[in-house]
Amino acid sequence: MARINYWNPEDEKFWNAEGKKHARRNLWISVPSLMLAFIVWQIWSVVAVRLNDIGFHFTEEQLFTLAAIPGLVGATLRFIYTFAAGAMGGKNWTVISTAVLAIPAIGIGFAVQNPDTPFSIMLLLAALCGLGGGNFSSSSANISFFYPKKEKGTALGINGGLGNMGVSVVQFVTPLIITSGTFALVGGKQVLADGQTVWLQNAAFIWVIPIVIMTILAQFKMDNVPGAKQSVADQFVIVKRKHTWIMTALYVATFGSFIGYSAAFPLLLKSQFPEHISLAFLGALVAAAARPVGGWLADKLGGAKVTAYVLVIMAIGAAGVIYFLNDKQFAGFLLSFLILFLASGIGSGSTFQMIPNIFIPKEAAPVIGFSAAFAAYGSFFIPKLFGWSVKATGSYVTAFYFFIGFYAISFVLNWYFYQRKSTVVKSAVNQAS
Repeated sequence: MARINYWNPEDEKFWNAEGKKHARRNLWISVPSLMLAFIVWQIWSVVAVRLNDIGFHFTEEQLFTLAAIPGLVGATLRFIYTFAAGAMGGKNWTVISTAVLAIPAIGIGFAVQNPDTPFSIMLLLAALCGLGGGNFSSSSANISFFYPKKEKGTALGINGGLGNMGVSVVQFVTPLIITSGTFALVGGKQVLADGQTVWLQNAAFIWVIPIVIMTILAQFKMDNVPGAKQSVADQFVIVKRKHTWIMTALYVATFGSFIGYSAAFPLLLKSQFPEHISLAFLGALVAAAARPVGGWLADKLGGAKVTAYVLVIMAIGAAGVIYFLNDKQFAGFLLSFLILFLASGIGSGSTFQMIPNIFIPKEAAPVIGFSAAFAAYGSFFIPKLFGWSVKATGSYVTAFYFFIGFYAISFVLNWYFYQRKSTVVKSAVNQAS
């Protein structure tokens, strides 16, 4: 494939004649690669649910920890991945970051077959799944270079939204694939208390071949954008920008909620409404599907306005969860949680659309990755907060009061800096830190 020697998506003639086709090709390879990263990152949200059923003896807090640790590691790696894409080239880093996903996938496939596997080994494998969590920052930063400002919200929404879909994919596919002897040659079966036969290793092994395929496609079909490479030092200037930290807070409220709730929802369902555990995939599906809509709405209506509505709806959704959780009403609980997921998905898209309108292109890309890194800690802190809440108070309700408080703070930040009529947001490079 011929190397791209010139790139300027803001040049409409270039964009229509040549740029658009390159951008779309890179986007549609980036999407499934990112989806696989999310699948590996969130695989423990469904595997942890089944461990004690097949002979393991972990406590509820240990199971929440296994679901949370990939979030901690993935969020931390996002800081590295944010700057790695700019330093090494988007294509080059996509190849590397996709290929390494095979390591935890293979490891988990073998480990779950032996109920005597110690918790420390499971914890290590959960940490390795954090490799998938890092990819979002590098993927988003890379795709942001390919599109003109007027289309960035939609493009980032598609990349992030369909990539985020990996969470719902793994939560939907796992219960189905573990009942099939697809990989029986690579391990034995497990028998549940009710006599049902499962192959839990399938939950991990099934993704190895797609990982190999996408690594090859990234190597031969993606591009490094000319002029996009930057040293870490050049990119690191963003930490001095006031708006970097404000936008990070807003993205923590939206995407942090989405990924945190996604990691905790299956365990929460099993604990409170075990007969409905098969619906665990719905939350992540709704949020991921809503993300492109959020980017599109932000392109049309303005990111700050959409984000404001989102934060109000998220607070209402959390209040609904509190009410119906106390009353043990499943239908209301599920509806309230789906409202939370829907709003967090739309907000993930709208906040990302705001960033390119505040920062110059070379700063917008690392800011996108940087804010995504902080937001990813939601997948650690939210499950851990649920674990603490039930241990300290005997209920999950306490955790939701913290969430509502944070949504209120975020609403005020968004209004003060980006919605007030007297506020004129200029490129952050001209803003005083």
